[in-house]
Amino acid sequence: MRTVQHFQNPWRGRGFPAGGLSPLADVSDVAELLSKCPAHTPTQLRDAPELAVALGVARISLKDERQRMGLGSFKALGAAHAIAREAAVVGAGDLLQALQGRVYVTASAGNHGLSVAAGARLFGARAVIYLSDAVPEAFAERLREKGADVVRAGADYEASMRTAADAAQARGWTLLSDSSWPDYTELPLRVMEGYLQLAAEAVAQIDTPPSHVLLQAGVGGLAAAVAAHMRHVWGEGPQIIVVEPDAAPALMEGIRAGQVVDTTGPASCMGRLDCKAASMIALNGLARDADAFVTISETDAQRAADLMAAHGLPTTPSGAAGIAALPAGLDLPADAHVLAIVSEGPEDG
Repeated sequence: MRTVQHFQNPWRGRGFPAGGLSPLADVSDVAELLSKCPAHTPTQLRDAPELAVALGVARISLKDERQRMGLGSFKALGAAHAIAREAAVVGAGDLLQALQGRVYVTASAGNHGLSVAAGARLFGARAVIYLSDAVPEAFAERLREKGADVVRAGADYEASMRTAADAAQARGWTLLSDSSWPDYTELPLRVMEGYLQLAAEAVAQIDTPPSHVLLQAGVGGLAAAVAAHMRHVWGEGPQIIVVEPDAAPALMEGIRAGQVVDTTGPASCMGRLDCKAASMIALNGLARDADAFVTISETDAQRAADLMAAHGLPTTPSGAAGIAALPAGLDLPADAHVLAIVSEGPEDG
């Protein structure tokens, strides 16, 4: 049964009329910083021929982020990169103590918080992570293991984000969000810049450009960064399709409205994608670079996670959400070569 909802992007190739800040596309600064990081190694790009047969396309290539820098997701490239850039600016002496006394605060559904925690600890800073009641306790424990202070606040991500922003203002902490809004752009731009490394690796690893790129999205930072780099390298070739939970269609509705809008919906099993408002920078970039936006159901996402596990690629519904668009009814030609991202490992992995 076809459950996927599809919306063709009317702004494709030109972006919103008002313009606005868009994601960076050049990976060179990220690559230079990562070359100094002993924990960094490229993640694998896997061909999945049996999965391709099961889903009715010619080829599926999967960028496997489940082991990225020991943190279990692509988010390892984001906040830690933004913190490393700040450390490099101020750390004329001991880089590992460059940010001593600094406190980074954020809200997270888990993986972004791990990146903030790891980056802060590496450069001598402290991390305070606000989690909503919906975030599994397993993520809270992993954050504490990285040295972060964990605070529960609110029923959903948006509530925890408001509390984190209030704490930053009241206590003089540095807010490090993976989303962006008017007057808050510099750090989230750098978070998104870190994700360019993933895209650059995929471009270098794949033997021929894909026909279709499926990108799962919450606030949209990963999708927008990858789309920007792939347009930079591959031009107009691939069809870039953004996949969201139908409980949180923030990007689709933002594209429909021509601006960031608030959406409402129930909590999603795709916890890392359950964001009711898009990042302003990400929305601007995807208005220009994405061909279409689709939403998938909770059942679609869970079935895709089960399918991935059956093919030896265990992940969460969030991690499988890009691929989930195919069995949910996304209509692609039989000769399609699909590139997708396994964005995180299983919660118990």
